[in-house]
Amino acid sequence: MAQHPTSLKIPMDLKERIDRLAREGDETPHALMVRALETAVTSMERRAAFLRDAEEAHQGMLETGIGYAHEDVAKWLRAKAAGKNPPRPKPIKWRE
Repeated sequence: MAQHPTSLKIPMDLKERIDRLAREGDETPHALMVRALETAVTSMERRAAFLRDAEEAHQGMLETGIGYAHEDVAKWLRAKAAGKNPPRPKPIKWRE
């Protein structure tokens, strides 16, 4: 993978923390920072995708008038969290 040099100005206390963690993890400060940036960027991308998916679902629900009852979804989630394999909630018309 091609690399592109860049520079960051970071507060001294953050630099010291990075250096300490890099030493403790037996890696270079550079490797730690690249890994941390990759993790943060991936997290931001996943959140943005989640929000896009939620907006698409919301628009679909507004257009069709079909959705899921809160109680049914909550019951399904509780069962999933308990390690069970419940059937998915049934969609309902919430608007005529």
